[in-house]
Amino acid sequence: MSLDWSLGAEAAAWAASVARLDDFRPLLPAEEEIVARLQSGNFDRLGDGVLPAEPDPARLVRATFLRFLILGGEAGYRPHEKGVLVRGAWISEVLDLEACRVFRDIGLKDCHFEATPILRAAIINRLFLDGSRLPGLQAERLEARGGIYLRGAEVEGAIHLDQARLGGNLECDGAAIRNRGGYALLGRSLEVRNVLLRGATLRGGANLSGAVLAADLDAAGATIPAFEGMALDAGELACHGSVVLRNAVVTGEVRLTGSRVDGDLDCSGTAVDNAGGAAIEASRAIVKGAFFLRGKARLEGTLALTGASLGTIHDEAACWPKPGELLLNRCRYGAFIDGPVDAESRLDWLARQTPERWGEDFWPQPYEQLAAVFREMGHGEDASSVLVIKERLQRRARRARTENPVWRALLTVADGILGVTLGYGRRPLFALVWLTFFWLAGVATFAYAERQGAIMPNSAVVLRAPEWTLCGIAQGEQRSLVATGPSQGLAAPGQNQLACFRQRWEASSYPAFSPWMYSLDTLLPVLDMGQRSFWRPNPTKPGGRIAINYFYFQSVVGWALSLLAVAGFSGLVKSS
Repeated sequence: MSLDWSLGAEAAAWAASVARLDDFRPLLPAEEEIVARLQSGNFDRLGDGVLPAEPDPARLVRATFLRFLILGGEAGYRPHEKGVLVRGAWISEVLDLEACRVFRDIGLKDCHFEATPILRAAIINRLFLDGSRLPGLQAERLEARGGIYLRGAEVEGAIHLDQARLGGNLECDGAAIRNRGGYALLGRSLEVRNVLLRGATLRGGANLSGAVLAADLDAAGATIPAFEGMALDAGELACHGSVVLRNAVVTGEVRLTGSRVDGDLDCSGTAVDNAGGAAIEASRAIVKGAFFLRGKARLEGTLALTGASLGTIHDEAACWPKPGELLLNRCRYGAFIDGPVDAESRLDWLARQTPERWGEDFWPQPYEQLAAVFREMGHGEDASSVLVIKERLQRRARRARTENPVWRALLTVADGILGVTLGYGRRPLFALVWLTFFWLAGVATFAYAERQGAIMPNSAVVLRAPEWTLCGIAQGEQRSLVATGPSQGLAAPGQNQLACFRQRWEASSYPAFSPWMYSLDTLLPVLDMGQRSFWRPNPTKPGGRIAINYFYFQSVVGWALSLLAVAGFSGLVKSS
């Protein structure tokens, strides 16, 4: 900020040419005291120096007289280099410094102003109104080398600082500012170092939209009730420090739409009550530091972070908005610090969004963002769980958009199969789990069939051989065979045909049956263990019908799961 301070002497000379001390004589008692101590450089205390409750003649000072001194006075009655410093005065009339250039401090602490001071388009050094009571302040387009101080002041009206430029701070710590006709503090496009509202009460809210802060906006412990919905409008704010709303009590909306905060956005312990509207509207905001929502923070209304960018999130589940009051679409953030870092908790967090309320059916990006953060933080399993839920909800939304009932039914079946077998492509290893399950089920089925003798060679030559045929006949029985004529049966009492055949010397060269390898050979089409070529279930034997049906079922399932596994690992079945 560059101000022309070389004009200070010219302003003093101009003031002297249009007003002289004699023009104010006879001076009031308080004015006599101020003149007497004009060059001391100390704060002139009128009476006990405290804020006067009524117009005491001993403290009454005319605003025109103060203006004369503030603008430089006259020869022999120049203010000290520290400026005009008065405490405990009752100031009558209007202190009008519009478009004036004042190169000394203006210190009017603990003073009562009958009318609103006007410093519109003025160029000043610093303005001290700490502890004063005034009906407002008109200081649009003000330029100050230092700051404006209203610490502990009582203002029954608005403070207007639109387009003002301050080299220092705007300090309103502990002030009580009330304006029932609109905003209590107006600082649109204000340029300032810090805006300090710690412990202040702003009845009517504050408008700092488009303001540029070299450091912080600090409203810790402030009470900001709005009269018409907007409590704190800081849209398009450029803050090179932090925005601190710690333990503030806000009635109305806090708007930070499109703002840029180089530090933190601290809402620890903040209570915002704007039910039915937005509690904190920070869409498209950029917060390079951390976003704090913890310490018994309470939001009655929507937390809108659509398109926002946050460095890290420090939150507690107890402080999250109610279901339906969270907007996270296109919101990006780097990590969770001191908050829940598990899929179950964060899925509950995301479930507090209701896209239907805003005319949408589903927002996939918040789930993708959460999964990416989980992966970066080393929580891979949690990331997979989030993506599975995302796929389920996204596919459900797609089915809901489908008008054709037949196609919708087919999608339901396909999505169900993909969900069970592959986790919608997000957990392709699920296919291996299912393959293992069917393999073991096949082992049990074929082992049972083997014990029942319901497995037979898969060779026409063997099935016609006497060794196999006679093993189907009990010892002591005779059967006439084409090749050998009358022959005795070979099966011992209680022995099935398969067990009998295995005991023949002629069967020693035939591969042995293994239910483990037979199930694997049936299940995986790309493998050839030699079992399926030599053996097959015999449906005429007990247990054989079950085994042959499972044989066909497992062959189909094997092909399907193998193809799904390949598709899952290649990402072909994912929604995105």
